Amino acid sequence: MTTGTARVAGPADVDRIVEILTGAFFHDPLWGPAFPDVERRAEQAAGLWRFYVTCVQRYPCTFLTTGGEATAVWIPPGGVELTHDEEADLERLLLATTGRETTDGILEIMARFDAARPREPHYYLGLIGTHDAHRGRGHGMRLLAENLAVVDAQGAAAYLESSNPANDARYARHGFLPHATITAASGHVITTMWRPIRGIPSR
Repeated sequence: MTTGTARVAGPADVDRIVEILTGAFFHDPLWGPAFPDVERRAEQAAGLWRFYVTCVQRYPCTFLTTGGEATAVWIPPGGVELTHDEEADLERLLLATTGRETTDGILEIMARFDAARPREPHYYLGLIGTHDAHRGRGHGMRLLAENLAVVDAQGAAAYLESSNPANDARYARHGFLPHATITAASGHVITTMWRPIRGIPSR
């Protein structure tokens, strides 16, 4: 999966990607409260994002805009976010940095996401975010459009979970349709969104 003005991110980009995601999700209606210790939220959340982003670099599907303004983390069709061993490592990491209650809450969110994810082949948008210093300028949605053009060229579907209702309309403008809902233990409702196959695979 290649793209135009953005590039595939590598190990040297992890720090920037973690910085983007930590800021982008600090006040998210789902992921913010998942780390209830506000004083330590940025530190604790950064640990989760770093672990996740590092694991999924096995796929060439994490993108960073050329100026480092926005990032998108995709899992390709047939791919997994975390292996069983990585899931165990994540639990140990979270226990060491947040404690049992917060760890269980985060793992429960991830389990509900996994259970709801469609089994049809698709590109899965695990995370997308824009750096706080560049928000409101369309960087994230331009990156999404660029990625989706490649998805279409491959004749593939796409899927995401919208944890913030404020973003639902933005995703809809790019062809995503409401698919189902997930209710977190906190009561927060997440909308899952599916984008049907649009393109004819390039030859």
